[in-house]
Amino acid sequence: MVKRVLKRDGRRVDFNNQKIVAAILKAMDVTETGEDIVLAAQIAHSISQLDKEEMTVEEIQDVVENELMNSPRQEVAKEYIRYRNKRNIARKAKSNEIFQTIIDAQANDITRENANMNADTPAGMMMKFASEATKSYVDECLLSDPVREAVANNYIHIHDKDYYPTKSLTCIQHPLDLILEYGLKAGHGESRPAKRIETASVLACISMETVQNEMHGGQAIPAFDFYLAPFVRKTFEEEVDKVSEMTNTDYSFLKEAKIDDYLKRDLVGMQNKERALQHAINQTVGRVHQAMEAFVHNMNTIHSRGGNQVVFSSINYGTDTSAEGRCIIREILNTTYEGVGNGSTAIFPIQIWKKKRGVSYLPEDPNYDLYKFACKVSARRFFPNFLNLDATFNQDDAWKADDPKRYIHEVATMGCRTRVYENRFGPKTSIGRGNLSFTTINIVKLAIECMDEPDKDLRLQKFFEKLDWALEISARQLDERFQFQKTALKKQFPLLMNGLWLGSGKLDDNDTVESVINQGTLGIGFIGLAECLIALVGKHHGESEEAQELGLRIVHFMRDKINGFSEKYQHNYSVLATPAEGLSGKFTKRDKKTFGILPGITDKDYYTNSNHVPVYYKCTPEHKARIEAPYHDLTRGGHIFYVEIDGDATHNPDAIMQIVDLMDKYNIGYGSVNHNRNRCLDCGYENAEKDLKECPHCHGHHIDTLQRITGYLVGTTNRWNAGKLAELKDRVVHE
Repeated sequence: MVKRVLKRDGRRVDFNNQKIVAAILKAMDVTETGEDIVLAAQIAHSISQLDKEEMTVEEIQDVVENELMNSPRQEVAKEYIRYRNKRNIARKAKSNEIFQTIIDAQANDITRENANMNADTPAGMMMKFASEATKSYVDECLLSDPVREAVANNYIHIHDKDYYPTKSLTCIQHPLDLILEYGLKAGHGESRPAKRIETASVLACISMETVQNEMHGGQAIPAFDFYLAPFVRKTFEEEVDKVSEMTNTDYSFLKEAKIDDYLKRDLVGMQNKERALQHAINQTVGRVHQAMEAFVHNMNTIHSRGGNQVVFSSINYGTDTSAEGRCIIREILNTTYEGVGNGSTAIFPIQIWKKKRGVSYLPEDPNYDLYKFACKVSARRFFPNFLNLDATFNQDDAWKADDPKRYIHEVATMGCRTRVYENRFGPKTSIGRGNLSFTTINIVKLAIECMDEPDKDLRLQKFFEKLDWALEISARQLDERFQFQKTALKKQFPLLMNGLWLGSGKLDDNDTVESVINQGTLGIGFIGLAECLIALVGKHHGESEEAQELGLRIVHFMRDKINGFSEKYQHNYSVLATPAEGLSGKFTKRDKKTFGILPGITDKDYYTNSNHVPVYYKCTPEHKARIEAPYHDLTRGGHIFYVEIDGDATHNPDAIMQIVDLMDKYNIGYGSVNHNRNRCLDCGYENAEKDLKECPHCHGHHIDTLQRITGYLVGTTNRWNAGKLAELKDRVVHE
C-alpha cells in the first residue's frame, strides 16, 4: 500500500487519493463526455493499493495514464497527457526566459540585481546562470512549506538565496593581525609573516580577496590603522640601515629614536644624524604611500568570485594615535584624495572613519588634524563614511585610552551598513565575527492588507498581528538556514575557518562549524517604513509626528520580538535596516500588480530604504537627522544615515563636518554624505558640474555621475536596476 509520495522538490508527503482524483477530473472536464467521478476514484484507489510504500509524482502520473488508456475513456488519457506536458513546459519556460535574457546581455532587473557585478562578462553570465538555477532549487528543496509560501506571496525576501546550498556565511571583520603575524595559507599557496609595509599591504588584500570566495557577503578590516602601524616602524628601521650603508656611517642607534609624526621635510640645511633621521622618515612615508596606493589599486582591480567581481571591501580606521598609526591614516587618505588611474574615485574599499571624542573628533584631540583631512577627502571622494563610536549603543566600558589593543572594544561596520557587536555567546567585539544570513520583511504589504479597516485602532491591531506572524516566520526561516549552515565542515572554508572566524582555530578539518558560527548574527530586516506608515495613517514619519510615533512603535515591536527570538532559538538575532538594492523594486513590482497603484505607496518603482525619510521629501539635514536617529539604537544589525548636499563639496569640507556634528548631536551610529560627482568614462576626468554633457578634458561625451547606491559607490549607473534608477531620479538635496 502506498503511504508516501516523493515530490519533485525532494519533499516526502503523505499519499492523498483526492489529489489524483482532482487531476483526472480536470482532464475529463475538457472532454465532451465530461466528468466521471466514479472512474476517477477507482483509478486513485487502485494506485493506493500498489505494493509500494513510496512513489514519485512521475511514477503516479505514469500509472494514471496507463489506467486511463485501458479504460473506456481513452480520450481522457490524451487530455491528461496534454495537461501533463503543458505543466512540464511551464516549469521550464520561466527558467528558459531568464537564461535567454542573460545570454542576450539584456539590461534588466535580473542582470542588474547587483550594481557591483558585471553580468555581461562570461564569468558574470556563468554566475547569473548558476544563481537563477540555484534559487529554484532552494525554493523547491530547502525551504519548509510555511517559509516557501511566505516567500512566494511576497511577504519576506531571503537575501543571497542563491548561496543557500553552499552553507556559506555572509561577512566578517578580519583579525588582520593574525595574518600579518603568522602568515597566510589559502588554497594551493601560503605566505610568510609580513616584515615590511609593502608585504602587509598585499596580505591585507589577499586576506579579503581569498575569504570573499568563501562567503557571500562583504569583507572588512576593523582596525586598519592599528594592524598596519607596526610595519611602518619596521620599514623605518630598514631605511635607517640603508642610510647607514649609503653614508658608510653607523646610524643603527636611530632605530630607537622617538618619532612624534612621520612627515616629509626638505633635507636642505640638515646634517649628520638629523639629516639621516629625516631621510629615513621621508623614505618611509614614500613607501607607506606606495603601499596604500597598491592596496587601493588592488581592491579595485583584482577580481574574486570567479573573475567577475572585485571584493566588496571595507576598512575602518581613525583612532590609532601613534605616529605610525597616524602615518597609515594620512597616507590612505592622501591616496584616496589623489584617486586611482586617471584620478578617478576609488569604489573600494569603502572607508569608514571611526569618530570618537578624546581621540579623533574635537580640536583638542590628537587625531583632529586627520579628521579634518578625512572630511576634505570625503568632500571630494565620498569616502570615508563616518562611524560614531560616541553613540550610546556603540560604547564599551572595557575601552581604555591607554590600552594598545583598545580597538578590540571599538565597534566596526561594513560599508553596506552591517553592524556586529553585541554577543550572547562570546566577547563583545566586531573582530572575527560577522553576519550569518539575513531576511527582510515586506512591511508595506502587511500595511496595505489592513487599509480597508476604517477604524484606526483596529487597523493597527490587525497590522501588528500580521507583523508578529511575519517576524515569527522570518525567525524560523533563519534558524532553519542556521541548522543547514552549521553542518558545513571547516575544510570547506580553508582561510575563514583557519582562525579568522572567532573560535575557528580549534577546529580540525573534518569538524563541522556548528560550535563557532553562533558567534555571528542572524538579521531580520525591513523595507519601506515610509510607505507602510502612509498606508496606515496617511503620512510618512518625515512629515507627521503621529507617523513618527507609529514608526518607532513598529520598530520597537520588532526589536522586542527579535530579542525574544534570541532566547527562544539561542542565536544572536538582530534588527537590520535593510540595505535594499535589488529588493528596492522587487517587492514594489509585485505589490503593484496585486493591489494596483496606491498614491504614496505603490505609485513609484521602489520602496524607501528601511527607516529612511523618503528621498523625494524636501527637508533640512537636521530634520532628517532628528527623524532617523532614534531608529539607529533599535536597528543594531546595521543602519546608515545619509544627507544629499548640493554643489562641489570639494571646496566645502565644513559641510561634511556639519553632518558629522549632527550625528554626534542626535546619537546617530553611522552616516555618510552624498554629493554630485561627474566622471568621464573615456579619460577618467572628474568634476562636480551639474548636468555635464561634454568632458572639458578630452571632449568625450561618455559622462557618468558617480553615486552611492546603498552605502557603497558604483562606477557607472548603467548597472543599476530599474528600482534604484527611479530612486536616484527622485533624490532631492537636503538644505
